[in-house]
Amino acid sequence: MFNKLMMAALLVAAGASDADVLKLATVAPEGTSWMKEMRAAGERVKQRTEARVEIKFFPGGVMGNDIAVLRKIKLGQLQGGAFSGAELSPVFASAQIYSLPFLFADLAEVAAVRVQVDPLIQAGLQQAGMVAVGMSGGGFAYLMSTQPILNKAELMATKVWVMQNDRIAQVAFAEAGVKPIALPLGDVYTSLQTGLLETVAITTSGAIAFQWHTKVKHVVDLPLSYVMGILAIDQKPFLRLTVADQQVVRDEFAAAFKALDVANLSDNDRARSVLIKQGLKFQVPDAGEIAYWRGIGDATTAKLLAAGSISAELLARIRQAQAEYRQRAAAASGSVAK
Repeated sequence: MFNKLMMAALLVAAGASDADVLKLATVAPEGTSWMKEMRAAGERVKQRTEARVEIKFFPGGVMGNDIAVLRKIKLGQLQGGAFSGAELSPVFASAQIYSLPFLFADLAEVAAVRVQVDPLIQAGLQQAGMVAVGMSGGGFAYLMSTQPILNKAELMATKVWVMQNDRIAQVAFAEAGVKPIALPLGDVYTSLQTGLLETVAITTSGAIAFQWHTKVKHVVDLPLSYVMGILAIDQKPFLRLTVADQQVVRDEFAAAFKALDVANLSDNDRARSVLIKQGLKFQVPDAGEIAYWRGIGDATTAKLLAAGSISAELLARIRQAQAEYRQRAAAASGSVAK
């Protein structure tokens, strides 16, 4: 009897050790929509694969900044993580192409473009050795500051943050004559607290999630760039899964990130209302300033293209999708008017 119990225990232990554990890191704090959806997807993966695949999350930046996480993935200490497009740009430069300044007119245009272009970004990442199992829009980023920054002079007088590896933002600020301070996202709150930073760019829901809203007072009510979140897994451990289990992981996280697309829209709307109630001042620059910053956006795109920092082919596909969407929208508007 004892031998039978020991054999059963060994078989259970062997079955447990056969599970493929995918350790994924993210700066997203626990309790946010991002973590809720990803954890739920992880549970569904475990159930559907009968525990052959387990997902272990490390939220809140406990595994370090994006540079540290990418290094740990390379060393095999992690298998993947949730990143912004900018954070994945060292892997695939055009992962951040949606964040070109003033690229999109509105969220409807973003949605129309993403149907065509998301698969191309996923293909680019896969060629670079990363499998993007989920992509979700975080919304538009806005400049937020401890000081009023309605014009170039006011912006230049503040200490401006730029994310490490965010080549687009670095070039944009350089075009405007602004010398930003490059820091990992996880260092921003403390830097706002100590005065090392005064101005940041982030979505409204992101400002609340990371508690930056407690340190800023002014918001430039002009959407700067579109923020993407991408859940990427190193291709080597991913391909060690059975083909069927790979598909389960793809399906469940694709569904989770599609749900996040919807959740983020309402989260950003609610966050905007909360920020206004808490006394943050949303101010729209005058027409001349808006035209100036749009010109900076055009110059930034041209410079990045000339340097090969973004794919001309991918940008052309975005422009084509935009043109098709705008044509459809104009036709629909005309038919309604009639």
